[in-house]
Amino acid sequence: MMNKKNNNVPGSSAAMLLYLRRTLVQQCKAQLLKPFVCLCAFVSLWLTTSAQTWIWYPGDYEIWLSNEMQNRRTERGTFYPVFWKVDSHYPLVDFHKEFDLTRPETVTIHAEGRYSVKLDGKAFPGTPQAIAVPAGKHKINIKVFNQATPPAVFVKGATIVSDSSWQVTFEDKEWIDETGKASDLSATVFRHAGSWNFNDRAATPSAYKLPVTPVTAITTEKVNKGLLVDFGKETFGFVKLHGVKGKGIISLYYGESREEALDTAASETFDRITLDQPTAADTINPGSKALRYVYITTEEDVQLDHASLLYEYAPLEDKGAFRCNDEEINRIYDVAKYTLHLSTREFFIDGIKRDRWIWSGDAYQSYLMNYYLMNDNETVKRTTYALRGKDPVTGHINTIMDYTFYWFMGVYDYYLYSGDKNFLVQNYGRMKSLMDFVWKRRNQNGLLEGLPGDWIFIDWATGLSKEGAVSFEQLLFARALETMALCAALAGRAEDAAQYKTAAAELKQQLFSIYWSDKAKALVHSQVNGRPTENVTRYANMFAIFFNYFNEQQRQAVKNSVLLNKNVPEITTPYMRFYELEALCALGEQNYVLKEMKNYWGGMLKLGATSFWEEYDPSKTGAEHYAMYGRKYGKSLCHAWGASPLYLLGKYYLGISPTAPGYAEYEVKPALGGLKWMEGKVPTPAGNIELYCSDKEINMVSPVGTGKLMITSKTRPVCKEGAAVDKGNNVYEIIIEKDKKYRIRYQAM
Repeated sequence: MMNKKNNNVPGSSAAMLLYLRRTLVQQCKAQLLKPFVCLCAFVSLWLTTSAQTWIWYPGDYEIWLSNEMQNRRTERGTFYPVFWKVDSHYPLVDFHKEFDLTRPETVTIHAEGRYSVKLDGKAFPGTPQAIAVPAGKHKINIKVFNQATPPAVFVKGATIVSDSSWQVTFEDKEWIDETGKASDLSATVFRHAGSWNFNDRAATPSAYKLPVTPVTAITTEKVNKGLLVDFGKETFGFVKLHGVKGKGIISLYYGESREEALDTAASETFDRITLDQPTAADTINPGSKALRYVYITTEEDVQLDHASLLYEYAPLEDKGAFRCNDEEINRIYDVAKYTLHLSTREFFIDGIKRDRWIWSGDAYQSYLMNYYLMNDNETVKRTTYALRGKDPVTGHINTIMDYTFYWFMGVYDYYLYSGDKNFLVQNYGRMKSLMDFVWKRRNQNGLLEGLPGDWIFIDWATGLSKEGAVSFEQLLFARALETMALCAALAGRAEDAAQYKTAAAELKQQLFSIYWSDKAKALVHSQVNGRPTENVTRYANMFAIFFNYFNEQQRQAVKNSVLLNKNVPEITTPYMRFYELEALCALGEQNYVLKEMKNYWGGMLKLGATSFWEEYDPSKTGAEHYAMYGRKYGKSLCHAWGASPLYLLGKYYLGISPTAPGYAEYEVKPALGGLKWMEGKVPTPAGNIELYCSDKEINMVSPVGTGKLMITSKTRPVCKEGAAVDKGNNVYEIIIEKDKKYRIRYQAM
């Protein structure tokens, strides 16, 4: 991907293909060439210009890039590094591939780092930028050393090009005996090369930066001796100062609120620019920042005219969509979209002001929202690699036990939504070594408790006990073991799969024998000193609903005894509201959830929010809403986990979700939940599933797989395009075929 926009050169393989096709068709028409000649010219040009890309050891570039991004965090000018182990790339990597050429060709080679090249085991002298490869079967090896940035190569020939089919390793594990004979066998583990869409030789991976676009201020006012600049909404980027003159110091105090920007003693972030010599030019602040407001003060004889912003963003398009008759819900959806886009940088991060780190719990929710909005696989994969890091495993992901389990779940979800089995198989070894670490930390009863170095997070909630073996952690552990069983089977590890399946079943049995209380009609919160407590919280209970761990009687009991019970401590973070409302949707309570969305997310909008917050407590007033972590402005007013309506509206109102990898099979269970009508798109690997639903009509079309449309209707639905099969209890099923438009008349219950 190029760093700057260029309307003439596409940035992806698909775009390049379309560009070449369009160009050649135009040339063929202009020159009246025969169709066959045009086709041959197109194929030849595509082979030589669009297939190659920069490649590296899988995960290495992602880890390196995450280190670059996460270590940009500052608090009041002080560098603020992450809390966990930081890994790095392998400095020496071998790249190789075998080819069978029908004719000789010249191959150009470019690398990030020092490199050597071998053809069929024979080294070329020096560092060749091009080699001649004769016709026939050959093997090319390129070994690259780079301590500073990940070793990467870009190979381009007529048919020999660098792509993800190349094999890579960070260690040869070969030897030579006293006669000079090389070993016949090697224990080397090879992986498929990693790549993104750096499809141009000049677009080196290590030089990648997010693009920027200029934005003007909405208002500028003089406050005391400074300028308060308002960009109108939460945003992110580089403040640009225009017409700077003189020598001295410029201070920039950033605020997600007006109060924060003007509070120079307590604002979370600021920059100071020192001008050593007179200037009359534009000056850009040294680092990107989150802000809506910036308060600018000057010292000595510095003057400036005005300020603007270079908005920094990840160039991802919206594929999913949602609209309905309720304009407040439409506004909530739009602000949720903007919140997710702001929190999507090179990776899915938590929030743009404070941490700007990759947290597994936050990222897991971003993945799910992404599948219903942008459906960008590459950001999911990069984030997954960055979170996992490398062996040996010395602690939980982000040091948080629950965040380790979200990581496992995220890998399988990616496979379900994308159908990309290769990524799962390639990362099975990393999954297994992480689960081995978890397994060894069980107590004598096979349960997990917090050990030194473990952070039991669950949620931000005052007074929430983390003592003993918490039921929520055992529940996530069981789900992670189930995930490992599925992934092991897909990776061809049948013995592992059987062991994980057995372990998951045993843990689930323990979970209910220890924590289920007939008296409370719920799972209790924890076991301390070998005895279950009587404390009931929402966490394990709501997850057990959409994990389908409860039987129907337990589901209904928990709905009333926990989820709809105001005596059980309420949740005040969008993070866990996400799961609470998902559980209620899974129980068919879309009418109730719609009201909750309007009250909770609508409540933030009524307070002037332009993106959704890290935490929202309706009982607070004024500037109290900005405080967190014991700091006046510690709360993030743009936090990825605040965007959960994207997922809820896509999965539980439009009702579309995959039941087989890549939407080869899927379900559609539309639920208006009190709306009069709704329409939307849900992205899949093959395009968008489109649906319109009112209380009398459903229209839909899908470009992928086979779907099951489930409709609850007073009468049998009428559909000329398919048969409505009665499933009982006023539920009807219609099979949805690919690329076929359906119009269904029915009577909503």
